[in-house]
Amino acid sequence: MRYVEDHRRRTHSRIVENASYGLRQKGAEGLSVVDLMKLAGLTHGGFYNHFDSRAALVGEAVAFAMDQMTARWKKLANGKANGERFEALVADYLSTRHRDNPKHGCALPTLAVDVARSSPSEQQALASKLEMMIDVLVELLPGESQPRQARQIATGAIATMVGSIVLSRAVGAGKLSDCILDAGRRTAGGPARKARRRTIEAMRCKKS
Repeated sequence: MRYVEDHRRRTHSRIVENASYGLRQKGAEGLSVVDLMKLAGLTHGGFYNHFDSRAALVGEAVAFAMDQMTARWKKLANGKANGERFEALVADYLSTRHRDNPKHGCALPTLAVDVARSSPSEQQALASKLEMMIDVLVELLPGESQPRQARQIATGAIATMVGSIVLSRAVGAGKLSDCILDAGRRTAGGPARKARRRTIEAMRCKKS
């Protein structure tokens, strides 16, 4: 019995992970239940042994992808000086590597529009994980003591980052795409640079 349950959990996780990669690459509207199961090397016959509906699988796959991104952000922040963490994260997100590799990138640029047209369960899954992503960014802001202000900055940065990736992919790799990424980095990272300068100036005042 224990083996059966363990096998079922592993299979469930495999379906979710592979569905997550496929959805990020092709979008939620482009994959049927048959397609999603095929990504995990399975037939669609066993789908309802694991999920109540296609929306349930999509919701879990979106959550998986966003958890991956949050974990990446935390890993990038480790070892960075406090004033450099936010901008390092922005630079990594708005990179040509991320633009050219949607399969292993953030779910939001590919799936946000699809989820907006989908079921409340999928929307709820995305919203809860987005809140967690915002929380991570808030923690990385240097010298921002006002929680409400910090949250506005973090939310605006994510909106800028996601929009920049969407547009940079839409125009195809090239000069304009690179310019969009550069503009996004400057805009999203601007508040963090200002906050870092304020912190440095405050420290200098204390020393003097």
